[in-house]
This record gives sequence, structure tokens and C-alpha cells, in this order.
Amino acid sequence: MTDTLFTPIKIANMELPNRMVMAPMTRNRAPEGLATALMVEYYTQRANVGLIITEGAQISTQAVGYPATPGIYSDEQVANWRAVTDAIHAQGSFVFVQLWHCGRISHPDFHDGELPVAPSAIEPAGQAFTYEGLKDFVTPRALSVDEIPAIVEQYRHAAEQAVLAGFDGVEIHAANGYLLDQFLRDGSNHRTDNYGGSMENRTRLLLEVTTAVCQQIGAEKVGIRLSPINAFNDMADSDAQALFNHVATALAGFGLAYLHLVEVSMTGEPAADINMQDIRAHFGGCYIANGGYDKSRGDAAIAAKEAELIAYGVPLLANPDLLERFKQNAPLNVPDQATFYGGDEHGYTDYPTL
Repeated sequence: MTDTLFTPIKIANMELPNRMVMAPMTRNRAPEGLATALMVEYYTQRANVGLIITEGAQISTQAVGYPATPGIYSDEQVANWRAVTDAIHAQGSFVFVQLWHCGRISHPDFHDGELPVAPSAIEPAGQAFTYEGLKDFVTPRALSVDEIPAIVEQYRHAAEQAVLAGFDGVEIHAANGYLLDQFLRDGSNHRTDNYGGSMENRTRLLLEVTTAVCQQIGAEKVGIRLSPINAFNDMADSDAQALFNHVATALAGFGLAYLHLVEVSMTGEPAADINMQDIRAHFGGCYIANGGYDKSRGDAAIAAKEAELIAYGVPLLANPDLLERFKQNAPLNVPDQATFYGGDEHGYTDYPTL
């Protein structure tokens, strides 16, 4: 019998009821960096998919890059997230929290006037979303070698806090132009020390973070997200296929829960031609595919064994009962882009179900 999106699967220590994953999506509805009752409702509505990966949660005050995004480093944040994880588990789903450090994709407004940090002092093109509206990105401050162990410790501590908050695991966010991705790609990493230059050196921080997090909570509770072709946040690399094949090979030995690839560029421009299955083969473990999948394409990827799991973002944002709609081949709600970031329950918890 051919596997579909609705076929159960065992991933790490989780028995998932289906192959559908909720992709992490920033929604800017966590004032003071705390999960809210509205967030409990939002995630509970969608806890029919096998696995939820929450929106990015910053690992420290240094990691903040957007307004009203949650954290996962303080005891108060842990307590508030607990209401979310308990509600998701009550619905029979599993949940990972995404560990997020924005790096240069931030603004001094979030850091008492201090510069954001990055691998190199290279100003990204574009603008930061701040509490006062859009402001041009600034030239970040390059991290010194002496500061890097503290970054690794932030990730380790956040993973420890995540388990206390009831999460089944964590996803290390090394995609979409944020700090770990900034170290990986040579467009943003011009360092000449052990963290720059060669692919081995540019991968070093990600591997140090992954080692620390796995030692803290167990590799079976750790996933990694990468975005090999995504130009979002002014990202580029001179040989992305070779780089991400190298990264996937380096991650293969950890025994991670999964590798999650963003297979598209979020800029809307034509993306570089990269073979995602090649990267997946170098990893060799559970693969989550993400990027523009609908039901038929998701089913086809599962049937062809091109992925174990399929992550859905906007379709699940607008259709809390996406699983049931797929089962019935029912029409989908139209997403309201004006309510994606910030606001109240409108466009968040009020999308109709069948």
C-alpha cells in the first residue's frame, strides 16, 4: 500500500498520526516576548497535524530581531509556553520549538542602541521591522572569537528551557538569513579566523551549537532547518550545492530527529538550481520538505519516498482544519496577508473550519 500524507510514521521517539507538519511562522503576537492565551488557541486549532514546529523563539535578548516575538530563555517564558505545549499534547500532536537568533537581521532599537551581531560587519540590504515601523538595516558588529562560546551557550540554555516548557524537541533555525545561516554562507561571512573562509570553518558554529543542544536534551529531540536557495534577508553563497551537501554530511552523524529544508526562495525571484534530494541523501535521515506543497504534491513526494514529512505554512495558517480539508478534497480558505504579522484574533484564530 502506498504511503500518503495521512499514513502514520515513527520519527525519533514520536509516533506521528500523519505526515503533515506545521511549518514555523512568525506571527508577532507575543507582547513582552511571552506566549499568550490567544497563541494557545491558535496552536490548539492546528494540533491535528502530526508535528507542530512553532514560530521562532529567540534564545536571548541579543537574539531579538522583530517586535512581539516570543522567547525561550526565561522562567516566565517557560511557564507561558507550558500552556501551549499542554494544549497541543491534549490533542494528540507533538510540538518542537524553533530556536532563533536573528543576528544582523535586527536593529539597535531592540538592543538599547547597541548594534546587532553577525559573523561579519556587512550591512544587509532591506529594512528592519521595528516597533516604530520600517527602518533601514544597520551595519552589524562582527562577533569576536571570544564571544562565540556565549552564543553556543545561549542555544544550549534555550534547549534546556524548551524541555522544561514541555516541548518534545527543538528545531535549530539555521535558515532564512538569520545568525547561523549568516555564518554558513560566504555572502555574509567574510571572516578569516576558524569560523570563516572554508566550508568547514563556516559550518563550525552550527556544529558547535548542534553538539551542545544534543548533549543537553538528546539528538532525537533535535531537528535542523536549512534554506539552501533562499535569498531572503540578502543571502547568497558562491557554491550553495557544495556547501549544503557538506553541511548535511556533517549533520548526518548526530542522529538528529530530522532535517527540514526550505526548498524555495522567499523573495519571489528565480532561485538557484539546487538538488534538494542530493542534500537529503548526504544527511540520510528523516527529511521534512517545505515550500509551496499542496495535497497532491505532498502525497506524490511521500509516495515517491522523496520526503518522510511535508511542512505546510500559509495553507495551515488559513485552514486550521487543513488535514480534514485534504482528506475531503475540500476548498481552502483564502489567506489574509494583511493579518499575517501582528494584530489580534482577526486572521489568526478566526479562520472558519468546514
